[in-house]
Amino acid sequence: MILPAVPDRAVDELGRTEGGPETLGLLVRDQHTRRLLLLRAVLDAAESAAPDVCPAAALNRLRADWSLLEEAERRERSDRPGPVSAHPNPVSEHPHPVSEHPHPVSGNLNPLSSYLNPASPGLIPASPNPKPLSPNPKPLSPNPVSLVRGFLLHPFIGPWARDTLRALGAGTGPLPGRDSREQDRALAHFGALAAAAAARAGVSYAVRLTAHDGVLALPSLGALRTGAPGSGATEVTVVHRRGRLTLRRRGETDVVVRPQSGTGAWSESAAWTSAYTLPGLVPGSAAVPLDDLDPYRTARGGPRPDTLSGPAALDEADRKHWLHTWSGTATALATGGGNRLAESAALLRCMVPLAAPPGSVPGGTGGSCSGTRREAFGAILSSAPATATAFAATLVHEIQHAKLAALSDMVTLHHASPEARHFAPWRPDPRPYDGLLQGAYSHLALADFFQRSALAATLPARRDAAWAQHARCQAQVGAVLPALVGSGDLTVRGRRFVDRMVEVYERLAEQPPPRGHAARATAYVQAARTLWNRRHAPGE
Repeated sequence: MILPAVPDRAVDELGRTEGGPETLGLLVRDQHTRRLLLLRAVLDAAESAAPDVCPAAALNRLRADWSLLEEAERRERSDRPGPVSAHPNPVSEHPHPVSEHPHPVSGNLNPLSSYLNPASPGLIPASPNPKPLSPNPKPLSPNPVSLVRGFLLHPFIGPWARDTLRALGAGTGPLPGRDSREQDRALAHFGALAAAAAARAGVSYAVRLTAHDGVLALPSLGALRTGAPGSGATEVTVVHRRGRLTLRRRGETDVVVRPQSGTGAWSESAAWTSAYTLPGLVPGSAAVPLDDLDPYRTARGGPRPDTLSGPAALDEADRKHWLHTWSGTATALATGGGNRLAESAALLRCMVPLAAPPGSVPGGTGGSCSGTRREAFGAILSSAPATATAFAATLVHEIQHAKLAALSDMVTLHHASPEARHFAPWRPDPRPYDGLLQGAYSHLALADFFQRSALAATLPARRDAAWAQHARCQAQVGAVLPALVGSGDLTVRGRRFVDRMVEVYERLAEQPPPRGHAARATAYVQAARTLWNRRHAPGE
């Protein structure tokens, strides 16, 4: 085991829809480890792939990109106060020559993959006798807060790695036909990530990158528009020197970009869109990217959940709206319980804006959607929240999904089949047991959030709205708890987890909502059950 077993204390905390710093830190460390393992799996898959799947040119490109990441890490270390490495590898005033493949491939990619060892706090050789990448190979520093490590632990590394494994023929699930364009797109994105990290670290270089679908996205910096969506691959020469990026395309005017501190980059060119962030939720916390640029922010191809819309591209008015609602979100979270604010600040790493769902009214308060992606822990996808309270509720709801998914990766909670057969008042379709548990867990947290908000509210209208939301969530959870508790598929740890959920439900019932809200919520759930039974009665 790379990480210690999950203690009962952590299961208890999470079962109560909470989580102290140690418990949340345990989830984060485990997810980071899994992300690094996925990255290593990509490197190993590239090494073992047949030449017709991953030719020498592609291996060369992967090696060159990793070499650039190594140099970025060395540069970052040498710029820190304190002792300097014996091999600081200072960057020359002259950038590296433009090349996609500056290092010839010799043998296989063992030298590259051996630098990833998620078992340690840093990136170090995983083998006692790794083949050398160079005459004097230097592993990436075991510094848990290094810039390079931050890039490799970004939520979208997960989706990128899974897509890349699939393109290399090493992913799980059916692969009707390998599309070489997917592999080209995936490797090109890793090159863009390495270039962005090197620019942040102050490394001078000149590399050729490839834009796909009319966009070259440089993580944490922004994106260059090279053509219309769906356009073919476009080569872009990227030169970084003395804090300035120059992006060159044949037949086009150079685009000069100046990276800003933290996130974003400024340019006078209309072809460049800067990355954008929302302020940290609490004083001293990191800004939260509002990412409408990364090509892996939403699933590529395949079916999309019926409840989610597609990704949104934001204009200045959209960003102002997000910032306006975000500015009151921390207060709304704190009103609904200090734990809600703390866990959001600890786990949220990125917001992905979605388009308004079909049928919603532009600028209206209804018609919103949100979600999480299991492979992108730390990212929340959401359409634009109408109010700060709605934004806070979205975070509470989705953070619970992320916590339970992360815990389920570490602990087996049940052995139920994936058969969709359970009634859930928040969905019209039958749900598998795992989906029922996920939904009940998030709605239980919302019931707690809205009850606390109602008890703390001073304005009658806000208090009334919070009680209405609490009553509905509480009634919905109460309708499914018997099925959760009565399952014989729960493991010992799963039983412990569900028992803690029951404790929270009973505690909330000690301060019931006004009778009118309770009656309407009960009627709503009864009507939902009646309609569900008509649609899904046995034999129909």
